[in-house]
Order: sequence, then structure tokens, then C-alpha cells
Amino acid sequence: MNSGKDPLTSRANDALHVTWVGLFVNIALSAFKLTAGILGRSAAMIADAVHSISDLATDLVVLVGFRYVKKPVDVGHDYGHGKYETLASLVVGVILFGAGLTILLSGVRQIAGAAGNHEVVQPGWIAFYAALISIVSKELLYQYTIKVGRKIDSSAVVANAWHHRSDALSSVGTLIGVGGAIMLGSNWRVLDPLAAFFVSLMILKTAYDIVRENLGELLEASLCNETEDRIMKIAGDTPGVHIPHNLRTRKIGSAVAIDLHVKVDPRLNVVKAHEIATDIEKRLKDSFGRQTFISIHVEPLSRSMK
Repeated sequence: MNSGKDPLTSRANDALHVTWVGLFVNIALSAFKLTAGILGRSAAMIADAVHSISDLATDLVVLVGFRYVKKPVDVGHDYGHGKYETLASLVVGVILFGAGLTILLSGVRQIAGAAGNHEVVQPGWIAFYAALISIVSKELLYQYTIKVGRKIDSSAVVANAWHHRSDALSSVGTLIGVGGAIMLGSNWRVLDPLAAFFVSLMILKTAYDIVRENLGELLEASLCNETEDRIMKIAGDTPGVHIPHNLRTRKIGSAVAIDLHVKVDPRLNVVKAHEIATDIEKRLKDSFGRQTFISIHVEPLSRSMK
């Protein structure tokens, strides 16, 4: 009897654990930053707090998504539940985009007000110190989450890690803006909303990349040319294989699905042809993981092509 852990369950549990850690950190940090932003009268810090609150939403999305991802293949899901991970990643990107847009509009309004001689309130030191604490804590959380995400090859966890990193970057901008507004005098208070504006652009770029990649997966985009060339080479190098063709690929969460036609010597019996197909499957799974879905269609090689 095999006492080892199921790889799918183990992977999901790792993702759930790192996300729970992030959730608790974000709850504490969001409350602290929002309080510091209000007490310190800092637009940049309040925007930063909004970004951290959006992190809570993405943590919850990943937690819900991986409760489905960990389920094995069943009657209603022949290819497993990997698309839930892709969907979770997409939702994370959309939430991140919304947070970035909110910060952008807030910054623009305050910059326009400053340009119209509307006095910008000087932020307090509490906002400055909150930004410092946020940078350190969110960068540490990013490093921990990205390490786990890459280890288990999870697009959702990696996307969530970048959400943590974007929050750290947001706090860097906030630190510069708040620090400049405090230390350089009233003429420089506009640095606070300016910081919020430029940070929002970085957040929007990260969100765009996440949404584009995962939307492509949901719409059954093929794997990149480099990966497909690698698949064709693996199949073509398998003994007994002639002319691999009609390759179709897609991603299902962290797994890869491969459909491929190959030609073999027409004099081979069914057993030998099946062994060649099995050999191709083994080589592909050795390269892309045991969770890879592979379908090999064997065709006789035309005598004129020999």
C-alpha cells in the first residue's frame, strides 16, 4: 500500500498554507495602514491601505479556488479541476486592476486640486512609519509566497505573490511621497498624491500581465512556440516515430494537455505501435510532469514517404 501523499493534494495544501499566512498578514497590515492614513492625513497611505485590502480579496479567491483544485479527476471533470486555478488567477488580476485604477483616479484628483491652488494637507509621521513597516512585511511575504508558488508551479500563487510585491512597491512610493511632503515643506506636499499616481501605474501593468496570461489559458490558448518545439523534438527523437504532426496543446491549471499524431512503420503490429505511443507518453511526462494529459494518435507511414 502506498503511504505517500497524493501530489495534487500536497500541492493544494502548500498553496492553501501560504495563502492563509498572507491573509492574516494582510488583515493586520490593512487595518494598521488605514488607521495611519486617516490619522496621518495621507492620501497616499489611504490609497496604499486600499491596495492592501484588495490583497485580502485575492487571498480569499485563491483559498476558494484551491479547495476545488485539490479535487482529483471525477466523472464530471475528465481533466481534473485545474481551470479553477486559472480562474482564480484571472480574478486576482482583475481585482488588482481595480485597486490600481482606484489609486490612479484618487491621485489624479488630488494632483488636479493642487494645480488649482487647492492646499494639500501635510501628512503626519505615522504614515511615514506605516509605509516603512509595510515595505518590510510585504517584501518578506512576497519572497515567501513566490518561493512556494514556483515550487508547486502555481500561476494563482505566483499572481498572489506579485500582488504582495505590488503592495510593497506601492509602499515605497508612499514612503517617498509622504517623506518628501513632510520634510521638504508645503510646496512639496503634492509629492504625496504624485506617489500614489506613479505607484498605480506599476500596479496596473502587473494586473494587465496577469489578466492577459490567464485569460489566454481560459480561452484555450496554445503553449508558446518554444514549448511546442520541445514537444515535437521529444516525440521525434522517440525510436520508431516518423513525422510527428497535428500537435495541439493547452494548459489546465498547472498541468499541460498534449494531443499529437505520429506516423509509424505500417508493418508494425498493434502491440508494437502501442509500445511506441507509450514510450512517447513516458518521455513527455518525464519532461512536463506526471499530471500531464497526453493523447497520441498513431498512423501508418505511407510507403511513398519511407
